[in-house]
Amino acid sequence: MGNVISSINPANGEILAEFALWTDDRLERALSQAQRAGGLWAARPIEERTEVVRAAAEVLRAQRDELARLISLEMGKPIREARGEIDKCAMACEYFAEDGPAFVRDEPMVSDARRSVVAYQPLGCVLAVMPWNFPFWQVFRFAAPALVAGNTGLLKHASNVPQCAQAIERVWQEAGAPEGVFTTLWIEAGRVGRVISDGRVQAVTLTGSEAAGRRVAAQAGEALKKTVLELGGSDAFVVLEDSDLEATVAAAVASRYQNAGQSCIAAKRFIVVEPIGEAFVAAFRDAVAALRVGDPLDDDTALGPLARWDLRDDLHAQVEASVGAGARCMLGGQRLEGPGAYYAPTVLDGVGPSMPAYEEELFGPVASVIRVADEEEALRVANDTRFGLGASVWTGDPARGERLARRLQCGGAFVNGIVKSDPRLPFGGVKASGYGRELSAHGMREFVNIKTLWIK
Repeated sequence: MGNVISSINPANGEILAEFALWTDDRLERALSQAQRAGGLWAARPIEERTEVVRAAAEVLRAQRDELARLISLEMGKPIREARGEIDKCAMACEYFAEDGPAFVRDEPMVSDARRSVVAYQPLGCVLAVMPWNFPFWQVFRFAAPALVAGNTGLLKHASNVPQCAQAIERVWQEAGAPEGVFTTLWIEAGRVGRVISDGRVQAVTLTGSEAAGRRVAAQAGEALKKTVLELGGSDAFVVLEDSDLEATVAAAVASRYQNAGQSCIAAKRFIVVEPIGEAFVAAFRDAVAALRVGDPLDDDTALGPLARWDLRDDLHAQVEASVGAGARCMLGGQRLEGPGAYYAPTVLDGVGPSMPAYEEELFGPVASVIRVADEEEALRVANDTRFGLGASVWTGDPARGERLARRLQCGGAFVNGIVKSDPRLPFGGVKASGYGRELSAHGMREFVNIKTLWIK
C-alpha cells in the first residue's frame, strides 16, 4: 500500500482501483513538461484558450453520468448531487470562456505618461492541492479561470479520489488542452512541499483543512509563492423570530445534510432566537428524521456514507464529547450498522461554549442548535468562532437581514438563501477560513501579474 494510491468505495469498503505513485524522476519530467507548455499556452491568443475551456464544458456534459458515478463510488456523494456537481463544473467553464477575457483585458489608466495601461498577465504554473468532498467542482473552479488567463495547472488531488483525478486530466485532454497544460501529479502529501519550492511553480491554491492550509502556507511563504487558501468553516445559520418557519426548516435541512454534511460552506451552527426555538427544533428534527440514508448510487438516497471511516470516527468522538458536556441529542448520534462509513443524521440541541459542536467544525451530518435570546446575541454567537467562510440569516424582513448580514465576520453572507458558490460571485473566507478569492473576476485575477505599463 505504501507505493500506491487506492480508490476505496466508502459505501462497502471495496477496493475499486489502485494507482502507482510516481518516482522523483517521473515528477521531474512532469514539472519540466509543464514549464515548456506554459510559455506556449500563455502565448496563444485568449480566444484559443477559451475554446479549450468551452470544449471542456461539452466533454463534461457528454460524460455527465459516467463522471457522476465516479464521484459516488469514490467518496459516497448521492448520485443526484454528483450529477449536479458535474453540471456546475460545465457551467463554470462556459462562464469563464464567455466572460473571462474581459476580466484580464488591458485597462487604460490616467497618469503623467502619454499612455498608461494595467495588463493582467499569467503567472505561469499553478499548483492546486484539492480535497475529496467536491472532487470535480473544487478543481474546475480553479482550473477554468486559470487556464483562460494563460496559466497552466498541476493537480495534487486528495488520495481517496484518484479515479476522479485521472478523469479530470482526461477531460482537459479531450477538450484539446496541449500536453502539460493540465497535469495530475501522482504523489503523496509528503512531496507537496518539494513541488511548492520548485522554481517552475509560481503559485499555489489549496482547498482543505485548516491544518493543511497552515502547512502549505508556511511552505509557500518560505518559497515566496502566491497562495489562495479556502479552508474549514463553521457557518452560522441565524433564524430570527419573523422567519418563514416551513421554508427555513427546508433550507436548514438542505444546507446541513447535502453531501452528508461534508461541505465547508454547509450550515453547521443553527443559531435560533428563543421565541421560535421550540417550533424550529421540533420541525427540524422531524424533517431530518425523514431523510433516506442508503446506497449513493440510488436516486432516492438523500444521505450517503462519509468519505472515510476515520472521518466517521472523528465525528462520533465530537458528538459524544458534546453530549458529555451537556448537549442534548435529539436524533441520531451513532454510527450505522453495516460495512460502509455511514453515520446517522444527527441533531444536537442546547449546544454551548466549550463543546466541540460549538467550537470546532463538524464535517458530517450533525447539526448544532444554539439557542439565543435575541438578534444581538445571535450576532455575537455567530461571530464567536475562529472561522469566517459563510453565514446566512433567515427573516421575513430582508432589510433587517441585510443589516445583520453586513455585521457578520465572513466571506459571504446570504439573506434567506443557502450559502453557495457561484462562478459570478467571489468566494472565500476570512480568519481561519483562509484568504484570497476564487471565482468571478476577483478570483481570476488572483493568479495574474497585475502589471503597470507606462509609455511616454
